[in-house]
Amino acid sequence: MIEQGIGEERAILVEQGEIVAARVVWDEPWRAGAVVEARLGARIPGTRRAVVRLPDGSEALGEGFDPRLTEGQAVLVRLTRSAIAEKGRAKLPQVRPAAAEDGLRTAPSLLEELSDGPHRVRSVPVHGRDFAEAGWDDLVAEALNGEVAFAGGSLVISPTPAMTVIDIDGPPPLTALALAAVPAIAAALRRLDIGGSVGIDFPSLAEKAQRRAVDEALAEALAAAGWQGERTGMNGFGFIQLVSRLERPSLIARFARAPAAAAARRLLRMAERVVEPGTLLLTAHPAVRRAMRSEWEAELARRTGRNIQWHEDAGLAPAATFAQAIAA
Repeated sequence: MIEQGIGEERAILVEQGEIVAARVVWDEPWRAGAVVEARLGARIPGTRRAVVRLPDGSEALGEGFDPRLTEGQAVLVRLTRSAIAEKGRAKLPQVRPAAAEDGLRTAPSLLEELSDGPHRVRSVPVHGRDFAEAGWDDLVAEALNGEVAFAGGSLVISPTPAMTVIDIDGPPPLTALALAAVPAIAAALRRLDIGGSVGIDFPSLAEKAQRRAVDEALAEALAAAGWQGERTGMNGFGFIQLVSRLERPSLIARFARAPAAAAARRLLRMAERVVEPGTLLLTAHPAVRRAMRSEWEAELARRTGRNIQWHEDAGLAPAATFAQAIAA
């Protein structure tokens, strides 16, 4: 199911009434799947890699370029990964050469992208109950807090510049804790759209047989979840690394790196769902108010047919946003 939100597209895969996979697209200028004409920039000596300049003047990292191409030459490229925001900086988008027959194209919408997959896809209204009944609010809370509870413990998920790190927290016995965490990890990777390099910090297990049992359980759980990639075995300190394809930020990374922008989009969704008549009063931290774009606010007024007022409260956490109807 797909919601066309303001400043955000949201998709969830629902099985037996629960969200098993989710994807969020913000209005990034360059996303995976787009094909554009760029200009070749500085080459990286001895490699087929180079910096390219995209049509808006921003840069991307590319690989697979013919060594005979020269700096400044026009090249057709396909975006393979969008920019990934990090603390204080951003990883540039990634591109590869595209064939002339591919033609210029924008990145597919979620509806276009997911309609090519194996599942039935339908758009649902933001003011409907579909997302709420499937547990969207709980999913957002997991993404905001970076914490996923499971029977006997919890996962603490943290995006870092090098990888997404998953820590297992809970009481002994440690082997039982590690095994209980395995299905929660496999489910969280899919539900929170986590890709790329992932480090899992299991409790240290003294016996090789215990570590082997966790390895085998993790392999089975990942296969059952449809995860595709490479993984290491557990080392003596309980660490396992997973590596899979990375095309976009995970839900965890989006919320952690741009909390005010994420809160603004969440507030817009709340406001669209207010059913009581009257002026919309939006209450949020000043940082959220600053992150709210004027075009988003105008679209909210257009969609709801209401006037909008703001109340800024510096005492609120950025995630604590409220939307309600008041008398005009």
